[in-house]
Parts: sequence; C-alpha cells; structure tokens
Amino acid sequence: MQYEAKTPSEYLKELENDWRKVKLEEIRKLIKNKGPSLQEGIEYKMLSFGNGEKNIFHLNAQSAYVSLYVGNIDKVENAQDLLRAFDKGKGCIRIRKSIDLSKTGLEAFIKKTIDLWEKGGNTDC
Repeated sequence: MQYEAKTPSEYLKELENDWRKVKLEEIRKLIKNKGPSLQEGIEYKMLSFGNGEKNIFHLNAQSAYVSLYVGNIDKVENAQDLLRAFDKGKGCIRIRKSIDLSKTGLEAFIKKTIDLWEKGGNTDC
C-alpha cells in the first residue's frame, strides 16, 4: 500500500488503530536501537532508514503484512537461518500479524545488516 505522507510521523498517523502500526513500530524500534545513527525519512512512499544519501532499510505497511525491504537478503551472513520464521523474497521480509518478533532472528539480522553497511558492504539488489 502507498501512503502520501511526507514525514515518518505523518506515515504513522495514517495507520492509527491498525495492527500493522504496532508491528511496524516494533521493527522501527529494532532498527533505531541497532542503528542509532541512522536517519529516518520517507522514500518511495515508505519509511526509510539510512545516512541521508543512501538508505539501507525501507519499511511499509501492506494490506496483510508489514514489509521490510533490505535490497538483497542473501548478502547478509546467515540471513536464511536468521529469517526462517518469515515469508521472504530476494529483498523483502514479510512480517505477518501472528509472528512474535522476539522469537525470531530479525533483531540479529538487522544488526548484521547495519554492521555490514557501516563497514562499506553492499546490500543492494
């Protein structure tokens, strides 16, 4: 789904009273905790996280799940093991309402992705 928000706060406001907002906020918190220097913004009508010039993550509320876009998941070491709880594509992790994030490897995956990116590694498609 696409939202016309210009800022992260506007984006989140569009999701009021929606389970996807809760899930999105959980993922957003993981990203901010593991990458405190990342800047949050809006790119491609989604939440984005990066350094102001290039983004490492995009986060979007779809109709049946929340999507975390990374570029190419397999460029991150042990990604398939860390993300086995999720339906995923080459660069998209689909996070459904029923998934308890604390029982998955998503936090470790986010940390590894940020570490790789900060060292100059490429996670692009």
